Amino acid sequence: MQHTISKIEKKIIVSCQASLDEPIYKNNCLMSIVESVIQGGAAGLRLAGKNDISNAKQITDIPIIGITKPDPLPHNWNEIVYITPTYKDIEQLTDAGADIIAFDGTSRNRPQENLEELIYKAKNNLSSILMADISTLEEGLNCFKLGIDIISTTLSGYTNHTLKKNNDEPDFELLQGLVKNTDCPIILEGRIWTPEHVKKAFSLGAYAVVIGSAITRPKLITERFIKNSKVDK
Repeated sequence: MQHTISKIEKKIIVSCQASLDEPIYKNNCLMSIVESVIQGGAAGLRLAGKNDISNAKQITDIPIIGITKPDPLPHNWNEIVYITPTYKDIEQLTDAGADIIAFDGTSRNRPQENLEELIYKAKNNLSSILMADISTLEEGLNCFKLGIDIISTTLSGYTNHTLKKNNDEPDFELLQGLVKNTDCPIILEGRIWTPEHVKKAFSLGAYAVVIGSAITRPKLITERFIKNSKVDK
């Protein structure tokens, strides 16, 4: 376990995900992106679903963070637990070969097991490393007390009580709080758009950084450039 975690220390992990309606999901384009980011130096991958995980396992041995999530996302995504919500999801991802399983570690109501039960079952029955995606310091500290292996800031700005943080900046404040108050690896994820963001994250104690849309989502990257480069006539 520790050997796997050490492979991502002070490294960049790339989240390679696409919705079914995006062109890059068709004709196995997503695996081409996976290969491209690996060639570029990614030390790990974050992938959604057992198919993408299994396919990636055939072309690389770098650590894979696996999740499940619905596609398309429900309209009330900010209110519900949708990232790897159940123990069955964790089992499926483990069987697919994911090295690290990320799941929603927020305080919101869950569809089946409560958070404590979910972590207990996974830690006692499976060999995968467990990573909690959280949105607040309190949630992170709770997951730490429950014995989680890694904590990530993934959901800051994406829950009802943190939507005000959904801006163009990563949640460095949350990162600092988690680093100061726990002794497990803390990953910064969410709204990382520049190398400067990455440098700042590492300077504040991030164990690793996950970058997604800024690298792997051409549609969103294009929209962002167009939106932010409009010139008043």
